Amino acid sequence: MARPRFSFALSASDGKARTGLISMERGDIRTPAFMPVGTAATVKAMRPQEVRESGADIILGNTYHLMLRPGAERVGRLGGLHDFMGWERPILTDSGGYQVMSLSALTRMSEEGVAFSSHIDGSKHMLTPERSMEIQRLLGSDIVMAFDECTKNGATRDEAAASMERSMRWARRSRDGFDSGGEHAARAALFGIQQGALDQELRRVSAEKLIDIGFDGYAVGGLAVGEGQEAMFATLDFAPDMLPQDKPRYLMGVGKPDDIVGAVERGIDMFDCVLPTRSGRNGQAFTWSGPLNIRNARFAEDKGPLDERCGCPVCATWSRAYLHHLVKAGEILGAMLMTQHNISFYQQLMAEIRASIAESRFTAFARDFRAGYLKS
Repeated sequence: MARPRFSFALSASDGKARTGLISMERGDIRTPAFMPVGTAATVKAMRPQEVRESGADIILGNTYHLMLRPGAERVGRLGGLHDFMGWERPILTDSGGYQVMSLSALTRMSEEGVAFSSHIDGSKHMLTPERSMEIQRLLGSDIVMAFDECTKNGATRDEAAASMERSMRWARRSRDGFDSGGEHAARAALFGIQQGALDQELRRVSAEKLIDIGFDGYAVGGLAVGEGQEAMFATLDFAPDMLPQDKPRYLMGVGKPDDIVGAVERGIDMFDCVLPTRSGRNGQAFTWSGPLNIRNARFAEDKGPLDERCGCPVCATWSRAYLHHLVKAGEILGAMLMTQHNISFYQQLMAEIRASIAESRFTAFARDFRAGYLKS
């Protein structure tokens, strides 16, 4: 029996928190889901098999970085991103819009798109909604993100409104560009991105325009850009409710474990963030008792695991003392093991969130999680 192109079914809810299943040709995605970030066709310091064994159903690839190196056309000639990196399950690719705005030198925006200079070699490029759809098609993405402008934190209301309106015009062009993608469009999904900064009315207008265009899922964009958790949660108190109940809702670029729990409380289904991998490379572990800096001298002779509650291979095998040594010595294995633990911890967190929603005890889970995680 053929698998569906894309379907989403909710199985349980507890307050606004939801759990369900996205089904696609390359596999199912259990929600709420955390997507490890594979920016340059790799989840840094991890093999694909280890990422899957952590419990991840889907990973994220980056349009901006892959278009610059090794090049989308090259990845396409080599069979697409899945074959290229050895990951057989679904991949979501972002549109490149955020990275163009944040990483590129000499950026120039117009109604057509964004002209920019590569942060790698200074070469000139133009990224438009149509080109973003083409790149994501060449990569073989399963979930394609519409091209948008990420409104800068601190923008005035007029600036936020103009930015949102441009993103909505680009969303329509993204839809048209995606739909012209032939075989890829017949098996992939397209998500729209709500913008509007922290403004409730702008978010409402954005949601209405996106729904009118029609997407398989909807992202809440323009958050986790420096506004702080309180402002982010205040926006999530209303923004997800504006999006269709029967479609997945994706909060882009989030985040810390307590951010994720708070966003699930407000109706979010999907997340991604570089934090677990970046922190792992820098010696920070996430644990049920809060973040832990393994560089700290107090761990030099600590025979215990990173986290007593964690069942990952790292915690089952190596001590804090050994990991302290590896990280302090700058050994590559230290970054690998710390990252593996962090990705495993995030996937354990998502599994417990899903179970608690299914068993109608999410409110208690969230309370107990915060009591343990934030006590430090």
